[in-house]
Amino acid sequence: MIRPNPLRVQAPNDYPTGDGKPMAETDLHRDLMLELIETLKWWFRADPSAYVSGNLLVFYERGNKRRHVSPDVFVVPGIGNHIRDNYLAWEEGDVPFVVELTSKTTRREDIETKHRIYLEKLGVKEYVLFDPREEYLVPSFQAFRRHGADFRAVTLTGGRFRSRVLALDLMRVGTDLRLIDPATGDRLPTPAERAADAEAEVERLRRELERLRRS
Repeated sequence: MIRPNPLRVQAPNDYPTGDGKPMAETDLHRDLMLELIETLKWWFRADPSAYVSGNLLVFYERGNKRRHVSPDVFVVPGIGNHIRDNYLAWEEGDVPFVVELTSKTTRREDIETKHRIYLEKLGVKEYVLFDPREEYLVPSFQAFRRHGADFRAVTLTGGRFRSRVLALDLMRVGTDLRLIDPATGDRLPTPAERAADAEAEVERLRRELERLRRS
């Protein structure tokens, strides 16, 4: 069986790689987006077929370079996690899972424009809206699941949304959107938490080595 190579780069195409818009609304939105992307990449690290990305141009109409959207975070299982310049939906398929980190300045795009594109053009199965600053969205964490030709709001259980695509729970914790392993109930560690754990382990080993030297 040939396994996807995560280091393989998508063959160049003549579709744009940027639209001139800023990466995120604020430092908070940017940091949260990067945290979610890197945490999901870590979670799927043993699955070379799962593609995790965000802030990437996703084109949904062949031949039209203006028909694109840029999800904050998205996951496509089963297509290979190699590096891409952009995402051509007619070649790679639907985008089943999307998170938008919304704000009062992007509300119309997130609730109307992107909502329609995700539903009609990209075959999104689960769509999450998260307003980290609680500026306008009530409740500030909402999840939608495709039902036929429309999205239907999902009732959160204990403040959590269980994603069928990711096999993970999502939950608001302060201004963060945390990912939780439903099998253990543990939060997936963020990059900062993994770095802190690694640093603590190095310190533990240093102290153990020092103890052995003195004994």
